Amino acid sequence: MVHIVEDQDAIRRSTGFLLEMLGYGVATYASGIAFLDQVHDAWPGCILLDMRMPVMGGLEVQRRLIEQGVTMPLVMFSANGDVHSCIKAMRAGAIDFIAKPFGKAILINAITAAFEQFDGNGDRATRAANAAILLKRLGGDEQLVLARLVQGLSNRETADALGISLVRVEVQRAELLAKLGVTTLAQALRIVFSADPVTGAVTGPAPDAMTEPPVPRLPKPGRAPRRRAAKRLPPGFL
Repeated sequence: MVHIVEDQDAIRRSTGFLLEMLGYGVATYASGIAFLDQVHDAWPGCILLDMRMPVMGGLEVQRRLIEQGVTMPLVMFSANGDVHSCIKAMRAGAIDFIAKPFGKAILINAITAAFEQFDGNGDRATRAANAAILLKRLGGDEQLVLARLVQGLSNRETADALGISLVRVEVQRAELLAKLGVTTLAQALRIVFSADPVTGAVTGPAPDAMTEPPVPRLPKPGRAPRRRAAKRLPPGFL
């Protein structure tokens, strides 16, 4: 069962229809308050929760679910999500954070990951161990970049903090996502918080700072320097 909590009727209907076509049971709620009122009588499953809703937003709904002891896996989604909100949701245990409008493949991947946790494919200790193994794939520079992204820094802020170029941050970000086997920052954050749900620390040895590789100096444009004529040896020198 997928519980869709979304205040926009059109999105609620279209998402529910798609999931039903894929064979999932679906229950819909027009607000976070409506869901909280019914959650303890709801069929077990996973939660698809909109972050931006009037009266009570998704992060507050998530906090109250935790307080009430609701352990159903949760996927947060939003049309206007920012990195800090994503980190808050992931730190609190969200399985994924996806942006609206989301494609079919992205939704399926998120729901599949949620049900894998719901079905108990590995306890928390096993998931933490697997996440730690993935993080050990990263080199020191990639760990430094990921650590700054986990703190909520943008690519530009990460570049400034590490004293490197924006291009290098973007390259390192792409490489670390590839090594972790994910395609989005939210999925990388899920791995980080699985390994260390308290602090979200990126494990493994890492250098204290990154430095740009030296750039070879090129000769200045202009006339080539004149070659000095060889001195003539006096007759009979040899």
